[in-house]
Amino acid sequence: MEFETILYEIKDKILTVTLNRPERLNAFTGQMMDDLIEAFDKAGKDDDIRVIIVTGAGRGFCAGADLGAGANTFNREVRNNRGETEGIKDNPEWMRDGGGRTTLAIFDCPKPIIAAFNGPAVGVGVTMTLPMDIRIASEEARFGFVFARRGLVPEAASSWFLPKIVGISKALEWTFSGKVFSAEEAKDGGLIRSVHPANKLMDEAYKLAQEIIDNTSPVSVALTRQMLWKMLGADHPMEAHKVDSRLIYELGKAEDVKEGVKSFLEKRSPKFLSKVSRDMPKFFPWWKNKKFE
Repeated sequence: MEFETILYEIKDKILTVTLNRPERLNAFTGQMMDDLIEAFDKAGKDDDIRVIIVTGAGRGFCAGADLGAGANTFNREVRNNRGETEGIKDNPEWMRDGGGRTTLAIFDCPKPIIAAFNGPAVGVGVTMTLPMDIRIASEEARFGFVFARRGLVPEAASSWFLPKIVGISKALEWTFSGKVFSAEEAKDGGLIRSVHPANKLMDEAYKLAQEIIDNTSPVSVALTRQMLWKMLGADHPMEAHKVDSRLIYELGKAEDVKEGVKSFLEKRSPKFLSKVSRDMPKFFPWWKNKKFE
């Protein structure tokens, strides 16, 4: 599958998505938004993909929004890149943030996602990864929530994601200052899981992916991903109890559970045959989709 701004490569049930504008440090554009949304949508429907890894080409992960348009880079009334002319101010869809469109597509994807920061990630370059599940970085990675230094506010729904990942105090420190900080500081603050030599980064990402593939049920992982993320917004643990009770009931009758128990008792690796495309419980999805209004 070919895209304009990313590489999409599947091997051994792992999809590697590589941001591929190295001459611009993989800076984010409207085309990259479209490519990423399509990539995650397709990957979510492909049973041959168990895990997704996202990294960058060249020496950067993503330098943030492409600022090539100068001072009007973020002025939508000047840069009407969607070609709409009639009623645009009356249509809330027109003003939607591209980073947010991207993160919501990632949020909805049923596959586990690993971000492998090979180099600097600032602005949308880091906020786009917040709905990914595991983040690891090379020693050369740098991070920055630089919005206040550009006269902006955090985007890509990061005001929802970031405090849940690193806590409100650290989220405010990083977004208030807009500073660029090291991979070690990112690890200490809870943004990333681990820091690795540059030449070992992808090995670690593939190791993590393989552990998931070799030992777990695709349906269990897909459901777990949505349960944990969606419950971050629940107002009471009863909401989680309602969901997990129904899912335990449904999965308890399924072949994967029988195989999981048998493989444990027989001291062998499991052979799960479920497919996300066909074997999700009837109860799924249990949430109502939100609209931009």
